[in-house]
Amino acid sequence: MSIETIPATRGKAVRLVAGQAVEVINTHGAQVVDTWAFCPDDLGHFMSMEHTRVENGRLMPAIGQTLFTNRREPMLVLEADTSPGIHDTIMAACDRWRYEHLGCTEYHRNCADNMVEALAELGIDAHHAPQPLNLFMNIPIGADFSLTQGVPTTKAGDKVVLRAARDCIVVFSACPQDITPINGVGRKPTEAHYRVIG
Repeated sequence: MSIETIPATRGKAVRLVAGQAVEVINTHGAQVVDTWAFCPDDLGHFMSMEHTRVENGRLMPAIGQTLFTNRREPMLVLEADTSPGIHDTIMAACDRWRYEHLGCTEYHRNCADNMVEALAELGIDAHHAPQPLNLFMNIPIGADFSLTQGVPTTKAGDKVVLRAARDCIVVFSACPQDITPINGVGRKPTEAHYRVIG
């Protein structure tokens, strides 16, 4: 499949059949890509970070490890990763209320709405945004257990490959965050890219 664009501050969704993979490219090097996966016949059965942390015994998945559903079934496998391997599994997707708390008085694009819009493009009606796998997001944990909105450690062209363990719909959001440095010190969200392989 050709390389597809995840537009800056927007979302895209793609259907995978078991055995296919999707390569997610951090094109410019500092863009977080929120990532969800759902079972096509039941949106209530989805990739779950809390269950994945338990099953893997790790804060973030390593190459070769599985991303599990909320029913502890395999969904995706992290097959390859050319980045430093820093991906967040604890932060909720940004939403309109997050930006209100950050001082926005008008609507701000956000990952939760991007997920809903991307699924709608496939004719799927969704309302709840589960905890995503925040690819390329850097959230350092302090000695006092504080969480920092860190700058990504990735470089331009870094990529991950996620292999489908079952038929699924994968959704991406090129995070619109431009208030904290989560998308780099320039605080300017950029496009990312993906392509289906295998």
